[in-house]
Amino acid sequence: MGRRPQPQIRAGLLDACTDHALEHGLPDRLEPFVTATGTSARMLLYHFGTRDALLRAVLEQARERQLDLFTDVLRARPGEPYATTLFRAWRTISGADGQPYLRMFGRTPETPVHERWPGFARQATTDWLQPLSDGLATLERPGLATLVLAGIRGLLLDLAATGDRDRVDRAFADLVALIGSPAEPAEPADRAEGSGVDGLAWRRHDVHLADGA
Repeated sequence: MGRRPQPQIRAGLLDACTDHALEHGLPDRLEPFVTATGTSARMLLYHFGTRDALLRAVLEQARERQLDLFTDVLRARPGEPYATTLFRAWRTISGADGQPYLRMFGRTPETPVHERWPGFARQATTDWLQPLSDGLATLERPGLATLVLAGIRGLLLDLAATGDRDRVDRAFADLVALIGSPAEPAEPADRAEGSGVDGLAWRRHDVHLADGA
C-alpha cells in the first residue's frame, strides 16, 4: 500500500522552496531545494512527482505571493488620493519588497518562467490592469490603466538597466502628474511655476508627507 498524501508536509516544503527561489533565483537542479528544505531529493520527488512539477509549483506559489502584495498596494483606499497610493505602490514594487518578484518573473522573455509557463507574458500584463483601472476610476481616468502599467514596466526596465533611482523616481512623479484629475483644484501659483521635475517637487513632497515617509 502506498503512502497517503501529506498536504501539510508538501505545503511546508513548497514554502521553503519558494523562499529559496525568491532569494536566490529559480535553480535548474534539485540540490539547492534539498539544502533549503533539509530533506532529500527522493522526498521532494515523492511530494511533487518530478523536478519540473516542483519548479512549476514554486513559480505558481511565488506568483500568488506577488499578486497578493502588488494588488494590495495598487488598490484604491478610501480617503486617500490615488496619486499617494501610486507613489507608495511604486516604492514597494521597485524597492526591496518587490525586487525578488521582479527578478523571478523578469523583465524580459528570456527568464525561466516564460519557458515553463506558456501564456505567462499575457497574464503578467492583464493581472494588473483591473486594480489600476479601479484606482484610476477615483480620478475619473480608468482608461489610463494601460498607459500607467506600460509606464511602470518601462521605468522598471530603466531602473534595472541603469540603477539611476533618482532619475527614474522623478520620471514616475512626472507620469503621475500627467494623469491629473478633472476634479482636482488648480495648483497654487507659487507651486505651479516652472515645468518638468522642478515643478513637480512640491507634489512629491506632499505625497511623501501624506503617507509618513
